Amino acid sequence: MKKIVITGLSILMFGAMTVTAYAASTYETPAEAAAAVTNKTVEEVVAQRQDTDMTYGQIADEAGKLDAFKDAMLEIKKDILDQRVTDGTLTQEKADEIYKAIQDNAANCDGTGSAEIGKNYGVGFGMKSGNGTCDGSGYNGKGNKGNGMGNRVGNGTGTCVNE
Repeated sequence: MKKIVITGLSILMFGAMTVTAYAASTYETPAEAAAAVTNKTVEEVVAQRQDTDMTYGQIADEAGKLDAFKDAMLEIKKDILDQRVTDGTLTQEKADEIYKAIQDNAANCDGTGSAEIGKNYGVGFGMKSGNGTCDGSGYNGKGNKGNGMGNRVGNGTGTCVNE
């Protein structure tokens, strides 16, 4: 009986770790990541960002969850870079270079998004693309259409790792 209980608990713990690891890589936008780590809804963090002009990273930092948010953003950026390599719009070498820069920057990230790594490498990750649609395209408020890698919400600012 003891072996059955221990085996059952082991399977349960492994399953919980797997679900947690999977959930961390399922965020598609900075808003989703900020909402998840702060235990708020996406609508709540989007409204907070709009009302306070805080980045999603600052919202996470205010909740004491900046490190968790940075980890989620690293996963989002890795997924985007991997997809660009798969699509043939980015070489693996360039993707690795960008990802390393993002990882290095994450160590000093304060959540303000000031490093603009994506901009520096020509990979905007949806930055300044406006509040767009599923592909990150939208209007920037000046009547100019923007293009980017924003997913679903198209709102790509938030942290140093989200650039």
